[in-house]
Amino acid sequence: MSEPLLHEKLNTETARIGWRELQPHFARGAAVYVAPDLDLIEVARQMAADDTAALKPLMDAGRFDVVSETQAQQFFDEDRDMWAVVVAPWVLVQPCRD
Repeated sequence: MSEPLLHEKLNTETARIGWRELQPHFARGAAVYVAPDLDLIEVARQMAADDTAALKPLMDAGRFDVVSETQAQQFFDEDRDMWAVVVAPWVLVQPCRD
């Protein structure tokens, strides 16, 4: 799939959803945190392309990684809304800025 088509596909498949609805994905280890200041669609595109050169620095900085227990508890306690997009088998989640 071409990059413009992939970007459009990911953009149309992005949705706002409550963290509590995402918990099953967290429970199976498939929820991936994306820092709020990053472009969720661009990170999803990089993930779909397996662009480790772009993603590794984000992981090293703690801005992209599997959702931790601490993060999950915080999102649950805050009843946080998230932006989410699926890059199978992963669900990328990003806290909404309110």
